[in-house]
Amino acid sequence: MRVFGLAGWSGSGKTTLMTALIPEFVSRGITLSTIKHAHHSFDIDQPGKD
Repeated sequence: MRVFGLAGWSGSGKTTLMTALIPEFVSRGITLSTIKHAHHSFDIDQPGKD
């Protein structure tokens, strides 16, 4: 198993980068999962947020 981590400030483009990388990984036959970690409480169904 390989693990890839991505961290950065809010608004720095983490989600944009991952939405570009995921199709590339899949096109190369890489099976993947994503997990979001936040140090604060959040509502998983909050409109407009990932």
